[in-house]
Amino acid sequence: MSEEILINISPMETRVGVLENGMLQEIYIERSSKRGLVGNIYKGKVLRVLPGMQAAFVDVGLERSAFIHTADIVTLNDDGIEEREKNTADICETLKEGESIIVQVTKDPIGTKGARLTTHLSLPSRYLVYMPRTQHIGISQRIEDDQERQRLTTLVRECIGAEGLEGNAGFIIRTVAEGVGKDEIAADIRFLKRLWGSVEGATNSAKAPCNIYEELPLYLRSMRDFIRPGLEKVRVDSQESFLKIQSFVDSYVPELDGRVELYQGERPIFDLYNVEDEVQKALSRKVSLKSGGYLIFDQTEAMTTIDINTGAFVGHRNLEETIFKTNLEATTAIGRQLRLRNIGGIIIIDFIDMLDAEHQRQVMRMLEKVLERDHAKTNIVGMSDLGLVEMTRKRTRESLQQIVCEPCPECDGRGSVKTAETVCYEVLREILRQARAYSASSQSFLVLASQAVAERLLDEDSSSLADLETFINRRVTIQLEPMYAQEEFDVVFR
Repeated sequence: MSEEILINISPMETRVGVLENGMLQEIYIERSSKRGLVGNIYKGKVLRVLPGMQAAFVDVGLERSAFIHTADIVTLNDDGIEEREKNTADICETLKEGESIIVQVTKDPIGTKGARLTTHLSLPSRYLVYMPRTQHIGISQRIEDDQERQRLTTLVRECIGAEGLEGNAGFIIRTVAEGVGKDEIAADIRFLKRLWGSVEGATNSAKAPCNIYEELPLYLRSMRDFIRPGLEKVRVDSQESFLKIQSFVDSYVPELDGRVELYQGERPIFDLYNVEDEVQKALSRKVSLKSGGYLIFDQTEAMTTIDINTGAFVGHRNLEETIFKTNLEATTAIGRQLRLRNIGGIIIIDFIDMLDAEHQRQVMRMLEKVLERDHAKTNIVGMSDLGLVEMTRKRTRESLQQIVCEPCPECDGRGSVKTAETVCYEVLREILRQARAYSASSQSFLVLASQAVAERLLDEDSSSLADLETFINRRVTIQLEPMYAQEEFDVVFR
C-alpha cells in the first residue's frame, strides 16, 4: 500500500492530509489561533477540589480551567518514582486548593469541556516515549513478532544502562522502532534525556500558571508520528516549512531523505489531490457507497451512530447476499470515515440484519481488519442482541466537524427548523395573547416575519388571519423581513 503525506501551510492554519493509494484517509488541522495542546506540560495552580467528583479544576493559563481526575494523579516515592496503587487515593488527600502541580494535557478542550490533565508525564521522540518517573519498559502491541519484541526490549535496556538511567527511567517502544538498530535507539534516549533535563530545570524556576514544554507544531509532529513503511512522498507547499522539515528529517528521520518535496505548482496542493472535495464530503451526514447503498452518520454529545442502508443496491442473487455485500462494503467505508472525521468516544453501528452467523463473523473480522491501521486506539465491544455493533475510539482532540463547523444559528443544532405552517400558527396565537393582554392600548398589530411565513399568512392562512382580525376587532398588517430566519417573528402593537 503506497502512502503520501500532503502538508498545506498558510499563516492562518496548517493542514496535513494522509493519503493511501491516492485516497484521503486522515486530515489534521491546526489553526494558529488555536493550537492543539495534547502533550504540553504546564505548571498549574489548583483552583477548586471537588470531593463529590473526585476531581479538581486546575488553572494552567488557558481560557478555560483544565480538569484532572484522581485516577490521573500519581504519587511519587522518595526516589521520585511513580508508585502504582490498586486503589486511587481520595482527591482531598492528594490536592489542596492554591497549591502548584506539574501536569500534562491528555485531551484537548472539546466543546464546553476544558482540557483533560494527568500527572503521569511522558515525552515522545521518533522511536520511544520517555517516562521519566517510572521504571517500566513497554512496547507497542502493533509489533507482533515475539523475537522482535524481545530484541527491542533488550536493546532499550542496554542503552538505558549505557546512559546511566538504569533504575530511574521508563520507556515505551513505538511501532516505528520495528527493525531499527542500537545507534538509533541510543540517539533517541540521549535526546530525550537532554529534553527532560531542560523541562525539569524550567519546572523548578517557573511560576504557576505557565507553559513548561510545548509539543512540536503539526507539520513537524507529522514527520515524527505518521511515518510508516510504504511512505513514498511527503509534499509541502511552503518554502520556509520545507526547510524546517528537511532539517528535522536529517536529524531524526534520515530514512526519509530524498522523499520530502517542495510543491510549487500553480494549483493548490489539496485541490490537485482532491483533498478539498473529500473534506467537504466528510462533513455530510450521508456517505454514498459504490454499490448504491449509503451510510448515515449522526454525531451527538453522548455518542455517534452509524446507520447502513442498501439504498439503490438491489443485488444479483438473493436478499441475504445483498445485505452481506452491503455490510462488507460499509465496513471498509466506516473504517475510513472514522479516521477522516476523527470521531471518538462511543460509536454504535447499525448493520443491516444478517441471519447467517458466518456472514456476521466475516463482517466483524473485516471491521477489526480495517481498524488496524487507525492511529487512535479502538475497542470493539461486540454485537448486541439488537444487532448493533458497539465500539469505542479514543478521543484526544476535536473531530473534523467540531473544528470547522458550529451549531446552525437557525435551528440551534437540532438539525431541523419549524415549518412555515407551524410558525404561522405561533404568530396567530401570539397576536391573540397580546390582544387580550393589551386590549386597551393597541389599535392594530404589525407582524414582522420571514418570507415563507409572510407569504403563507397572506395566502394559505389568509382566511384564518381574517377570522382573527374579526374576533379581536383589530387590524393585522404583515411585513416581510428578508433577514429573518424562518422561525423568527415579532408581533408589535401600535
